[in-house]
Amino acid sequence: MTRILVTGASGHLGRLVVKHLLETGNVPPASIVAGSRDPSKLADLAALGVETRAVDFDKEDALPEAFAGIDRLLIISTDSLDTPGKRVAQHSAAARAAGKAGVKRIGYTSIPKPDTSAISFAWEHRDSEAAITKTGAAHTFFRNGWYMENLFMSVPQAIQTGTWHTSADTGGISYIAREDVARAIAASLAGEQSGNAVYTLTGSRPVFNAEAAALASEATGKPIAVDTMSDENYTAALQSAGLPGFLVDLLVSTNKATRNGDLGEVTDDFKRLTGRDPVRIEDFIPANAGALAG
Repeated sequence: MTRILVTGASGHLGRLVVKHLLETGNVPPASIVAGSRDPSKLADLAALGVETRAVDFDKEDALPEAFAGIDRLLIISTDSLDTPGKRVAQHSAAARAAGKAGVKRIGYTSIPKPDTSAISFAWEHRDSEAAITKTGAAHTFFRNGWYMENLFMSVPQAIQTGTWHTSADTGGISYIAREDVARAIAASLAGEQSGNAVYTLTGSRPVFNAEAAALASEATGKPIAVDTMSDENYTAALQSAGLPGFLVDLLVSTNKATRNGDLGEVTDDFKRLTGRDPVRIEDFIPANAGALAG
């Protein structure tokens, strides 16, 4: 029996991966292990027959035992964005422990173009991929495109003020729904595997800010104008709003990456893994109009 462990299983993506392993991949609950720093948050999965384990990347000494008996491990990248480099240390600790535990295949959630992307944390994914490769275990890198759900962070403010401030200019983003990412990852984890693999999971086309704003405006009935700024002016605006430095860097770099085409790549990897088309932004925004309206 192949055993699959999903780290970060109490988070948004981790829960959806476990859901699709069970419901879409028809993986028996006894073959799945859900890991979290706080296993008490996984009681609902335990009730379904999924084994739960404490998995804390900051406690490397305990990780080999946490990964014992696991054939396929999915390392979901952590959310420690406020301390540059912390995620590399966390993911590297998990990779070393997986090697010690004899895990046969390590999956990792990365981003498109980690070697060259302008996004401020891209280098952390690059170095995390390298740490996993160094273990010598077979690996699968899931380079996840920009989530459609990230619009929940930008659109509500734009609706409230009537203006979407951006320095992305005419760059596009091939948004993909988080659930679609989870569906594709689960399909890979549950399927036949050989050698190493890299999947770049994207939507079916790049979407530009003006189009996303128009769709959100139509769905919510609120007018949204797009204000294209320079990186310098956008930085100043974010700083004046009181955002912490790491978040200012992240947002400005994401807009630069969008402008550069780092987030606009389109692949058919999602369809190859799942046999279906990804959710369209034309359907996602109206379906989530309430959340986008704030």
